[in-house]
Amino acid sequence: MNTRELSLLATLLLALLSPVSSLAATGIALVHGTGNQSDAYNDYWTSEMVESVRQGLPTGSNLLVVNCDFEEYMWDDAAAGCLATQLYNFIESMNIDDLVVVTHSNGGNVMRWILSNPTWDSRYPAIIDNIRWVDVIAASSAGTPLADAVMSGNVFEASVGWLLGYQNDAVRMQQTSWMAYYNDNWLLGTTGRPSLPVGFWNIVGTDVETAVWDADSYCGGYTENLGLEVTQAWLDNCSDGFLNCSSQKAAGNLWFYDYNRTRDGEPLSHNQSRRKCFNLDVILRNDI
Repeated sequence: MNTRELSLLATLLLALLSPVSSLAATGIALVHGTGNQSDAYNDYWTSEMVESVRQGLPTGSNLLVVNCDFEEYMWDDAAAGCLATQLYNFIESMNIDDLVVVTHSNGGNVMRWILSNPTWDSRYPAIIDNIRWVDVIAASSAGTPLADAVMSGNVFEASVGWLLGYQNDAVRMQQTSWMAYYNDNWLLGTTGRPSLPVGFWNIVGTDVETAVWDADSYCGGYTENLGLEVTQAWLDNCSDGFLNCSSQKAAGNLWFYDYNRTRDGEPLSHNQSRRKCFNLDVILRNDI
């Protein structure tokens, strides 16, 4: 039995030993990555992804799709402050005491800021206490060389502009040397640092496929995947077109590499890992 399975077993045993009157109200929160979102339901995750994941909830209304300004530093009021407001209000209004958080990309950094700094905001402890675990898809926990390239003035093709934007504070923060500093001084969960207070489980995307004859290359958008194929030139052989695998699993624990669990062992590009591609939605749904 692996660590993930042991953690799930402990959660189930705790629920069974608790009085019937205190059975958990399970909820899920979807936390987007870099960008200033006002409609992440449609623009970032897409409705088909969200509605598929929602099916895993005992009560379908216990779902939150976060919309915040993640073009700012992770600790900024527009980022962590906004995320804390939405998570706290969701927990309080829906009486959630078993929250599964699903994050993507830089959303993992903002979430990890909250988990690592419980005295920063009076709402953080209540949020942490009610989280079962965080499922982290393609987290930029150790930053990305693409952020270094952007801050150095290199121009990427318009097809991958959605990845980062250009020289905003979130991009500046995700430079590899900057994330190394934050990991050593402000954030928990990386090598040599204390553990995070809840499970932080990483799904790692390992490649980008863009064969024109392969229908799988079109999932999530062929143009977006083609752009990620271009940006792989800045990255290691194991990457999702935006992040090296080493960055994606730098904090917390590895849940799985894409090819270990996806349909037919398909890799997940950084774009596909926020979409209904290769049964990722079913995996997340079943995890609830």
